[in-house]
Amino acid sequence: MKSLQDVLYNWLTIKVVSDARPDDTAAKDTTELFEEKLIGEHQLSNIEFTKDDTMYYVTYLQEGEPKKTRFPRELIEVMLDQINQEPEKYQNYPLED
Repeated sequence: MKSLQDVLYNWLTIKVVSDARPDDTAAKDTTELFEEKLIGEHQLSNIEFTKDDTMYYVTYLQEGEPKKTRFPRELIEVMLDQINQEPEKYQNYPLED
């Protein structure tokens, strides 16, 4: 089992990608996987995030108790930046019927 901090970091990183690329099915599926871990393994609910010029802030309830953590933007946006710099390497493939 990964630490809560690791799962939150991974979830937020792929969530930012998924939000920026709504047709990216792999990003959407991966976001859902990490959400399941946050809810099932770490008992989180009401997971939300905001950002400012330097940080992302994640707020959530863990077993009913409000909590907050933060991550530097450059760490969270590194995957999206890489995708935007080389989009040909990150094509979305439609689901097969």
